[in-house]
Amino acid sequence: MELQIITPNGSERHEATAVFLPGAAGAFEVLRGHAPLISTLVAGDIRWRGKDGVESSRPIASGAVMIENDIIKVCAE
Repeated sequence: MELQIITPNGSERHEATAVFLPGAAGAFEVLRGHAPLISTLVAGDIRWRGKDGVESSRPIASGAVMIENDIIKVCAE
C-alpha cells in the first residue's frame, strides 16, 4: 500500500503493509484491500509498518483521510 501524508510543511510517501490512524470515532487499522473510506482524524499518531516490518510514526493535530485502491491519502496539520 502507499501512504501519502500531506501537511502545510510538505508531503511524504511511504510503502506500508499496515497503517494505524487516529479516527474521530476511534483509532483504526488499514490493511491491503481495505474498502474505500473517508474519515476525519483527531490529534494522535499516524503509525505504519513498512515492508521490512519496522514501525514508524508521525504526530498530527487533526486531519482527514481518504482510502481507495490501496492508496491512503492523509491531509493533516
